[in-house]
Amino acid sequence: MRALFCPLSDPGYLYPATAVALETHRRGHTVSVIASGPAARAAGQAGLTVLPSNETFAVSRWFRSGYGQYHSVRQAARQARPDVLVTSVLCPGALVAAEVLGLPVVVLGLACHLWPHREADGNSDPQDRVWRLDGALDVYRALRAELNLPGADKAGQDALLGTSFLLRGHPGLEPPGAELPEPVRYVGPCWWEPPAGERDLLSVRNRLDLVGKPVVYIHLGRVFGGESLWPWIQRAFTGGEFQAVVELGRSTAAPAGLLGTADVTVVRHPWMSPLLERARLVVSSGTSAPVLGALLHQRPLLVSPNGGEQRVLAAACVRAGVAVPVDRARGGGQLSFVAGDDALLARTARMSGDLAQGKSESRAAQAVEEACR
Repeated sequence: MRALFCPLSDPGYLYPATAVALETHRRGHTVSVIASGPAARAAGQAGLTVLPSNETFAVSRWFRSGYGQYHSVRQAARQARPDVLVTSVLCPGALVAAEVLGLPVVVLGLACHLWPHREADGNSDPQDRVWRLDGALDVYRALRAELNLPGADKAGQDALLGTSFLLRGHPGLEPPGAELPEPVRYVGPCWWEPPAGERDLLSVRNRLDLVGKPVVYIHLGRVFGGESLWPWIQRAFTGGEFQAVVELGRSTAAPAGLLGTADVTVVRHPWMSPLLERARLVVSSGTSAPVLGALLHQRPLLVSPNGGEQRVLAAACVRAGVAVPVDRARGGGQLSFVAGDDALLARTARMSGDLAQGKSESRAAQAVEEACR
């Protein structure tokens, strides 16, 4: 089997695709990956064929780069001659390319389902999954129309799910009574990240050791025009019980002079596991990578979503009892409460155990193999 992986290039999408690509290669298949940065180096060192990525695969451009994705995948397919494509959610160009090429396509999703379920207790969805689905379908339909492909006006959710759609979280993150669409299944985190550089890691550890307080790991996502978490960080970690290490992720740094004497170390690294191991708890906007990282490391979560998938996943974690919303009025007092909440810790440990034992890369690679049958 020849598999072409064409994920989004941002770490939250590229890293799990790298995990599945490496496992697919280990099973004896020929694998090509459109990738860049540390993931491209790891893939190349493992013997995979690496094709250079470009800005059409950036998640910030997904809604306006479908045409570029389509042509990039078509070009890569001429070189790789794949039997199956593997892509990320929010890659409409790859889905259409698979259709035109007559290939099955496996889609790696996020930690929970973004779009409507068949059932959900008969209640309206406060995260408005229908609105999110309509937005994705608008992009998909516009691309089909641009390429003069038939059926653009009739495309529904099934068109976005591919041959198989793989979720990376836990079934407990879906609403009670919700039934996933037919091609959708859970495989688990597919966790991969590049190893931490010794010098970078030592620098962070020395700073944390110097302060000497218990650590809270904070991973910031896109703000989407919502309220910044920086003022809360400044209040929560000034003169309190904890110190913070803040991964900027896709966010900008704090405004000049805001943090003052706060016990905060700001980083921007392509890895988080060593910092999660050091942390007592995790604060996240609700993006999949830090949420799954926290759960895998049995760390309770505080969530403060702004937009995108953040609201869906943050609400899912709160509903499942593995997270609580950030209370901006309480500052550092909430940190002690969450770190000592035995019931929250027990639920997190149970979900962590399920995720860790799931052999997610193997399940995902098997789904890729099954798509070709």
